[in-house]
Amino acid sequence: MKPLRSLVTAISLLIWSVSAVTAQDWQKAYEAPLVWDFQAASQEWRPLAEQGNATAQYNLGFMYNNGEGVLQDYAEAVKWYRLAAEQGNAGAQKNLGLMYQIGKGVPLDDAEAVKWYRLAAEQGNAGAQKNLGVMYQIGKGVPQDDAEAVKWYRLAAEQGDADAQYKLGVMYTNSRGVLQSNAMAHMWFNIASANGHDKASTMRDYRASLMANADVSKAQKMARECLSRNYQSCGY
Repeated sequence: MKPLRSLVTAISLLIWSVSAVTAQDWQKAYEAPLVWDFQAASQEWRPLAEQGNATAQYNLGFMYNNGEGVLQDYAEAVKWYRLAAEQGNAGAQKNLGLMYQIGKGVPLDDAEAVKWYRLAAEQGNAGAQKNLGVMYQIGKGVPQDDAEAVKWYRLAAEQGDADAQYKLGVMYTNSRGVLQSNAMAHMWFNIASANGHDKASTMRDYRASLMANADVSKAQKMARECLSRNYQSCGY
């Protein structure tokens, strides 16, 4: 379901130029992924991408990256991601950064990965914020900086990114970029677990085993308040 959701979400964000894209183009491009016909979707997206539509370029890059409707081709994915990224498409910037980080379709280049992650992260892309946090935590493409890693993890966590929430819990556990706090670690692990992270509950329960019952109750209350405030001012 993930590829379908990504395409449908991208479709909903398109801003169409009347002179460049007809109503018929829109209808065909919209209907194809909704009926799981990714091959037809790729045929409809290509002319729109060639006309310079950044979201169509992103979608075509996604298809080549995942082999949906086209033969998987990382170099082609990079080509279309780059075209969209250069127009400011945050999703394409994040994905292009990942291609550089793992060396698919391009030579591995951590500095280039950081460049694209940062551009997307500064637009508020949660996945890019989390990935940029990782680069700072491990010192790839940037000087190692735990405080900067926490900054980006927190921004992604406050958007509901479960993995960033988990990573923030780890930073509080190990006093990396923040003061060590079992309560804050428990809170973020608890929230990450509620959001589906598969390791967070184990980490939460281990933190709880080191805490007094009253402190566990306080951390649980912090987590409830954090969720009720939509992840703003959590634990403060």
